[in-house]
Amino acid sequence: MTAEQVEDQVRATLHAVALDGVRAPGDLAEKVVRRRDRRRFSQAAGTVVAVVAITVGAVLGFGDGGAAEQDPPVRPAASPPGWKPWQSGAPGIGERGCLADGSALYCSGYEYDVVKLDARTGERLWSLRGNGGGDGRDHPFAVRDGVLYAYRNHTEQQRQDGNYVIHAPGTDLMAVDAATGDVLWAVEMPADTRSDQSAMLIDGAVLANTPTDRSLSALDPLTGQEKWRHTWDKGIACERAVLSGVPHLLCVRDIKKPDGTDVFRLDPVTGAATKVTTVPGAQRLIGTSRGRLVLAEARRTADKDMRLTTVSSSGKQTSHFCRIEENPAALDVFGDRLITVSWQGRASAHSLTTGKALWSDRPVGVEMPDEETTPMGLASSVVSEGRRIVYFLSPTGDLSGLDLRTGDEVWRTHTDADHPGDGLAVIPELLLYEEVLVALNGSEIVSLLPQSDD
Repeated sequence: MTAEQVEDQVRATLHAVALDGVRAPGDLAEKVVRRRDRRRFSQAAGTVVAVVAITVGAVLGFGDGGAAEQDPPVRPAASPPGWKPWQSGAPGIGERGCLADGSALYCSGYEYDVVKLDARTGERLWSLRGNGGGDGRDHPFAVRDGVLYAYRNHTEQQRQDGNYVIHAPGTDLMAVDAATGDVLWAVEMPADTRSDQSAMLIDGAVLANTPTDRSLSALDPLTGQEKWRHTWDKGIACERAVLSGVPHLLCVRDIKKPDGTDVFRLDPVTGAATKVTTVPGAQRLIGTSRGRLVLAEARRTADKDMRLTTVSSSGKQTSHFCRIEENPAALDVFGDRLITVSWQGRASAHSLTTGKALWSDRPVGVEMPDEETTPMGLASSVVSEGRRIVYFLSPTGDLSGLDLRTGDEVWRTHTDADHPGDGLAVIPELLLYEEVLVALNGSEIVSLLPQSDD
């Protein structure tokens, strides 16, 4: 058994293990494999570890597809201690979205760069006023070790002919004390963009798209000082993702028909780049799943099937064709599932391991927006693993829940989180605080407990 085969066996076994109804964490396999690499276990020792793990899984009946494997029981709906239903319509607080972390919500709006809310009651705990600017979902993106990472607007002033001042918007990445709201440090970004590709946490650092559009820097999480930098050439476009704390890049030539997409792994300590593999054609990142990158190949309009490829950190590729609408209104990855919703309001779930449809063509249960007038589609769906329900939110304030196993509707309601149509480019957002849903649309934030018939 080769070292790579051992790693794949360890990953597969750990992903299947369930003790007392609790699945192993999604990144446990990668952490074990990386720890094994760092300690430089011999191939023989690695084989023993894999065989022991596989044996334990077989004895206890936890193997993939084993006859003894059973899903853990569905948990009943239960509210967190101290929670009660609440709603907020205060303008300027949450239009740019929120981040849920424990019993806290960290939100951004048109008046505040960050507002900390108690997720149990909606009470405002502290706020950090902004100076205008910002658009779309550019809310705080991570919390670690008591530090919140978010964006703020800065303004560069340029005087022309001594007659008037031009304000050029820009973005800073900032670290904020999560308990007090004090700004610890800020680093200027090269452009006024704040997507999920702009910054992310990696092992021991914050990976940010700075100081240029063609570079990434690992910043010290406590000081903002640069630890290392990685750059790429002109004419190359790179997406990035993190697998178990390790950054990965998907780089492709910026031409009409590139031959392939190169996948690189960056050492989180040094930034050293290792080419993992090349995936044929132009690929785009649509998510991560169980220690794998999930890629979708660009396709022609006439193609009815989408080619999905998963790539492990070791470079192992698995591809499948799935019957998915070319431009779905929603597309999300949860565990081994790809959940999609068509513009006609039909939901489907595919296995990323087999490519097979687990269920398809189920009514999503919410009013669908018009593709031409609201091309942003639905909010990203969220999944309650404990209750095995996938939830959806429409711009009209409709909420629904489908059984993750069958696609059957188990719950539906309507909230006041209905975007008022004031011309702002606001995307609805749906979050989970334990089993509680938090729905955001425009200035409205609604927190409720979905009571489905289990």
